Amino acid sequence: MTIFDSRDTKYKSPFGAVSCGTAVSFTVTPGPEYCACALVTYGEFAVIRGETALSPCPEGFTGTFTAPDTPELVWYTFRFTRTNGGSVYLGRNGLGGGDDRQPWQLTVYENRPTPEWFGQGVTYQIFPDRFCRDAIPDPKGLLGQRTVHDSWDDIPRLGADPLTGRWNSDFFGGSLRGICGKLDYLQSLSVTTIYLNPIFYAASCHRYDTADYRMVDPMLGTEDDLRTLCAEAKKRGIHVILDGVFNHTGDDSRYFNRHGFFDTPGAYQSKDSPWYDWFCFQHWPDKYDAWWGIDTLPAVNENADAYREFIIRGEDSIIRHWLRCGADGWRLDVADELPDDVLRGMRSAAKETDPDSVLLGEVWEDAVTKVSYGERRQYALGDALDSVMNYPLRDGLVTFLTGRSTARALADLLLSQRLNYPRPLYYALMNLTASHDVARTRSALALDFDPRSRTRAELAALEITDAMAARGAQLQVLAAAVQFWLPGIPSIYYGDETGMQGLCDPFNRAPLQMCDTQMLQWYAQLTALRHAHPALTRGEVAVFAPAGDVLCVLRVIADGRDAFGEEAEDEALLLIVNRAAHPVRCHVELTCPGAGLCEETRLAFVRSEYDCAADCTDDTHIAIHDGVGAFDLPPHAAKIYRLENRHGTETGS
Repeated sequence: MTIFDSRDTKYKSPFGAVSCGTAVSFTVTPGPEYCACALVTYGEFAVIRGETALSPCPEGFTGTFTAPDTPELVWYTFRFTRTNGGSVYLGRNGLGGGDDRQPWQLTVYENRPTPEWFGQGVTYQIFPDRFCRDAIPDPKGLLGQRTVHDSWDDIPRLGADPLTGRWNSDFFGGSLRGICGKLDYLQSLSVTTIYLNPIFYAASCHRYDTADYRMVDPMLGTEDDLRTLCAEAKKRGIHVILDGVFNHTGDDSRYFNRHGFFDTPGAYQSKDSPWYDWFCFQHWPDKYDAWWGIDTLPAVNENADAYREFIIRGEDSIIRHWLRCGADGWRLDVADELPDDVLRGMRSAAKETDPDSVLLGEVWEDAVTKVSYGERRQYALGDALDSVMNYPLRDGLVTFLTGRSTARALADLLLSQRLNYPRPLYYALMNLTASHDVARTRSALALDFDPRSRTRAELAALEITDAMAARGAQLQVLAAAVQFWLPGIPSIYYGDETGMQGLCDPFNRAPLQMCDTQMLQWYAQLTALRHAHPALTRGEVAVFAPAGDVLCVLRVIADGRDAFGEEAEDEALLLIVNRAAHPVRCHVELTCPGAGLCEETRLAFVRSEYDCAADCTDDTHIAIHDGVGAFDLPPHAAKIYRLENRHGTETGS
């Protein structure tokens, strides 16, 4: 017998996270042996504890709890009083004693909408050195002992340069002008946002070791080149987001200047340096805090007043300056290692400069319950980050498609995010399947193990056979389909759409190559579908796992309102994915609040499995009886259906 289900509006309403001050109704059905019930709550940040008495009702007990007026994580259980005396508690792990009951989570957030251009778009991530070059640059006189590949087809160098001992010092010469020259290509993919990995002056090709926040790396171009890129992108309806690395700098930066490259004294050279307070020295100059202990990446002291003035507060702070140059937002590297008040300050500076700008955080775990350095973080509750990178989705999708977990496990992950994430953030999640920090989508799906379980040397020596690559390609089709069907913003890592491979750095950061035109066509179809159907950007979602190998994602706009209560045309689109290498027939119970699918309806076929021609048509119709449909799926197939005649009667099979 179900006593309480936080996922069912019969027991808790409204569904999921709530905005500040929302009245939340609770109903529990424990049985006649209990004469009283109280909702027991405590706040994570305000450390507020309390009890709300629930009143008897025919079903059991019911009552209303008003969410706090400030963002909060509210944890709750129920305490029942027996008719014969004594108390028992109910938590996620069932009935029992008080202290050992696992509480449910109620996320309370400040309701700040995400800019529409971001939340309803498609993002394309570019590693600037490896996307497109307009000329072979000359590295002479630049920071770092750089080498430049003459051939765009070379393989990036693994490990340190044999002469200099430096890592990531081989460049291919991609540039901002090169990116500008490929804007028409990105427009053909219906891309609406470009996310650029760091572009500021730095010694390495990845540029996460910033040397000068006010200077575009000369091999990429100039500030004027960035202004031109942003302006030309906007003409095509494309926005540009920059990568801000504000937790640490390079040891050879202007601010630290360990090797004396810059003509002004850095913190390493003088305690009188204007940047000395930026860094934390245990013993000056050689012992200092560094990011993850890497001495080439000295950690900054974000509490230093000079740092905050330079990066955040100043009239021409770094946050403000580059937005005024045409950028539309920031992706913040290791956002969970920046203090919450720093993130709030960055948001304030960005929104003051451009109210329509966006602040995106690199977060690898659950963004709402993240604990960093022993502190529960608050950046996802509406007053700091607009969005985060959805690495949990990426990991869940890869493990499902490679057979290391079930469809149910992935559906549970997706339900957990829907249940616990603030709605504005949930619909703006950067849904990625690859990035510069993980294996490319096709390569990750070609393996039956997690690449992160092997060393870089082992991965470099690993041979991906033709059969493995073919499997990776088949599964990438399914991964992209799910990625584009979920709430949030699908993010394409450059080259994934063309079938590029690469298991680890530097091979997952190789120069862009056109490898698979069929895959490119598939991504173009998905982006077109997403732009054509508001249900895919603003519709409600329901995820089903009718079999271990089968995942279904239903997107719905019903009763003339989208997920945010705005007027919209009704529509319903269903994606069904079969990861198995054999055909599957399954029955899917298509229930979704407000979807209207419990009546006898008709689903009309839109597109079949990937290996069909782009203009493939099929007059197959699926009859839905009592909300249940029977589907036949080929091996490694993604099928898409569109609901027709929602409230009518089935007229054919």
